[in-house]
Amino acid sequence: MSWLQRIGLFLAAIPATLAGFILCVLRPFHRRNNKLCARLYARGGLRVLNMRVRVEGWQHLPRDDAHVIIANHQSNLDLYVYGQVTPENAVVVGKQSLGWVPLFGQIFWLGGNVLIRRSSRRHAMSAMEAAKGALSHQKKSVWIMPEGTRSRGRGLLPFKKGAFHTAVAAGKPITVLCVSDYLRALNERRPGERVTATVRVLPPISTENLSVEDVPALMTRCRTLMEEHLESLNGNARSGQAGRKNAA
Repeated sequence: MSWLQRIGLFLAAIPATLAGFILCVLRPFHRRNNKLCARLYARGGLRVLNMRVRVEGWQHLPRDDAHVIIANHQSNLDLYVYGQVTPENAVVVGKQSLGWVPLFGQIFWLGGNVLIRRSSRRHAMSAMEAAKGALSHQKKSVWIMPEGTRSRGRGLLPFKKGAFHTAVAAGKPITVLCVSDYLRALNERRPGERVTATVRVLPPISTENLSVEDVPALMTRCRTLMEEHLESLNGNARSGQAGRKNAA
C-alpha cells in the first residue's frame, strides 16, 4: 500500500470517526451501532483502496439469532472488508489496546464490544464470560478472529480455542466467514485496477449437545472448512489473474 493511500485512509477515517462517535454518544450500546459505524469506515476506505467487496452466502449471516462468527484475519484493512457484512446486533472481541485509540476506542466501547487482554489468562477468561453473556442473555452475535492476530499474507494461522469454548458454553451455532487474499491482490494489481475481495459466508455449524471435550474436534472442523474455502477462493483468483496475463 502506497503512502498516498495511507494518507487517504487517514483522511477518510476522520469523518467516519466523528460521525460514529456522535452516533454512539447519542445512543450508547444500541444494537445497530456497530453495523452503522462499520459501514461508515468501509465506505470511505474501500473507495481509497479502489476495492469492492463481493459477498457469497448472504443468507447465512445471523439476523435475529445469536451466533459466534469467526473469520480469517489478514490485516487492519479487514475493517473495510468485513465492514460490508457486519450484521445487526453483533459485537466484536478485540484486543484491549483498541480501547486506547482516541475516539475509535470510545466508539468500540459504546458499541458494546468486548475488550480482551491476552497476556492475562484471568482477564481473557473474564472477557470470554462477557462474550458468553452477550450471546445468551443479550441475544447478540459475537465476532471473534480465532487466529488471534493478523496473518499478513502468511496463510491461515493456528486457531485459539476461545471462540469455540464460548460457542459451546452458550450453546450457539458458529458462522464461518472466509475472505479471499485481498492483500496479494492489492500488491499485484496493475495501476488503476480495481480489486475485488470475496467474502464467503458458510452455513452455520451447530454446537447443540456439545461439551468441552468436543471443542478440539469442533475447532479442527471449522479450521478445515475455512482452509478448503480459502483455497477455493484464492485458487479461483489465481486462475483469473493468470488468464488475464495470458490474454495480454
